[in-house]
Amino acid sequence: MSDNNIDRMADRIVLITGATDGLGRELAVRLGAAGARLILHGRNPDRAAAVAAEVTATSGHVPRIILADLSRLAEVERLADEIIARTSRLDVLVNNAGTGGGPGGKRELSADGNELLWAVNHLAPYRLTRRLLPLLRASAPARVVNVASAGQQEINLDDPTPEHDYDVYTAYCRAKLAMIMATIEYAEELDGTGVTVNALHPATLMATTMVLESGITPVSTVAEGAAATLRLICDPDLSQTTGRYFNGTGQTRPHVQAFDPKARRRLLEISNAAVVSALG
Repeated sequence: MSDNNIDRMADRIVLITGATDGLGRELAVRLGAAGARLILHGRNPDRAAAVAAEVTATSGHVPRIILADLSRLAEVERLADEIIARTSRLDVLVNNAGTGGGPGGKRELSADGNELLWAVNHLAPYRLTRRLLPLLRASAPARVVNVASAGQQEINLDDPTPEHDYDVYTAYCRAKLAMIMATIEYAEELDGTGVTVNALHPATLMATTMVLESGITPVSTVAEGAAATLRLICDPDLSQTTGRYFNGTGQTRPHVQAFDPKARRRLLEISNAAVVSALG
């Protein structure tokens, strides 16, 4: 992607979840320098303030910061409410926030009673996108970019987050496949509206905090992942591309379950039930 394409983001309003570290931070700095007006989500106020200061120093624009714990669906709702209240336009939503699980790889539950990786990596972006769809449609052309993973494993839709024989990597791969399946469903729903929805695996084992804390040797740089993600955010050649999955800059096929319409619809039923259970 040429530098001219990122220059197209001047004055565009972009929401980045998980913007305080790793890929999210890199996207914030690069988009801010290009003149984008940023809404930055994070959990840690000090980290969020540091990223905002860096963006302001390079661009002169002061990003908006909204803090929220995306493992709690009530916090996802509050995040959406604040965004809707603060802006009448949203050009790009980047669902980047995610978790690889806690120390020791033990199964953890969110405050809502959902398996933690499922809650953060799937339910949160699924619900946030749903809440922001009216704003995105009113802002069309607009884009949703979901940061997924090449790690994908089939989901047992009768028991998507099993308690027995728990494996944190399997749980992560199922949640990321769920994100891709939701991407395809949203793309079909939004066909013809001017809002595109795509997912990508930005780069393999980037040098992020999550990878470094796991003890794994990084394979890719955060800058490489940012370049692939920025292509989905602002490349004009992809303005009509929707419902697709990319590995880096190349379009490819996700896990076969993503192409099963019945499985996708069942996933949405499960996801909506979790939202209703958490929010009443």
